[in-house]
Amino acid sequence: MKMSVHIEEWELTQPFRISGFEWINSRGVVVQLAEDGFIGRGEAQGVFYLDENADNLFGQVHGVAAEIRKGISREELQELLPAGGARNAIDCAMWDLECKKSGKTIWDLTGIDPKPVTTVFTIGLENTPEAMATKAAAAADAPVLKIKLDGRQPYEKLAAIRAARPDAALVVDANQGWDFELLKEVIPKCVGLDLGMIEQPLPRGGDEKLEGFESPIILAADESCLHTGELETAARRYDMINIKLDKTGGLTEALKLAYAGRETGCQLMVGNMTGTSLGMAPAFVIAQLCDFVDIDGPLLLKYDHPNGLNYNKGVVDVFHSSLWG
Repeated sequence: MKMSVHIEEWELTQPFRISGFEWINSRGVVVQLAEDGFIGRGEAQGVFYLDENADNLFGQVHGVAAEIRKGISREELQELLPAGGARNAIDCAMWDLECKKSGKTIWDLTGIDPKPVTTVFTIGLENTPEAMATKAAAAADAPVLKIKLDGRQPYEKLAAIRAARPDAALVVDANQGWDFELLKEVIPKCVGLDLGMIEQPLPRGGDEKLEGFESPIILAADESCLHTGELETAARRYDMINIKLDKTGGLTEALKLAYAGRETGCQLMVGNMTGTSLGMAPAFVIAQLCDFVDIDGPLLLKYDHPNGLNYNKGVVDVFHSSLWG
């Protein structure tokens, strides 16, 4: 088997801010695997809060190149690399290559019946309620908005957005930016805003107080659940798990986490670390199993692949195998 890896950088339409971070581009790695005249591709951005970036992902992939070229299986890959962006890019390239070599689609291989899904559109963090309300109003075609917040005026920003978009479904992502006291203060105020859920309000490793806490609004784990090894603890603290392929280290582990999460009684969400349609296509597979879908990464980019995902007022169509899988 032949393998190549390169770094790609895609410019965002505008700077994207969350609690503690800001991006002006989406920079990740693309792995290509070639065998018998067929090519499989996989894309990853990495887990930024674990200090992953395109450069060190590139190095990790190169570090296992000899083993990959021998033609190892996806199961063997799980042992070769830990969960993370490098394994994700290789794993998704392996799935794509298997589809192309076998003449089957990803739906044939996974046994999943695909349907269009409705994705959130993300409203990045701004300094004032007015600025966030303006961005929400401008996203008039998006039926579901995901609101990025930190600890500054969270209720005021949400109330302003609700006033600007009374028609939209709203979900919140605090990206570890709250503490337990702020959470207890904000939740009662937010009940009347009809929020679908609040994602990762407390820091990873600092959310033990959620065990036994009764929230009237669904709480979702993102940073607090990277893979199946963290599911048991997360399920005691959260009602929902956000599955991201860069966290799980690929579609193989993401599918395991989705099915295991269902068995624990958790609701499911699929998310992304930004990226192009090449990175979103495997996430679209997981979206078929989820209650909430966040695969709007390409909508934040100035450009995307010419045969990328088709977005129409929040609805994402089933992709063509010419893109992936």
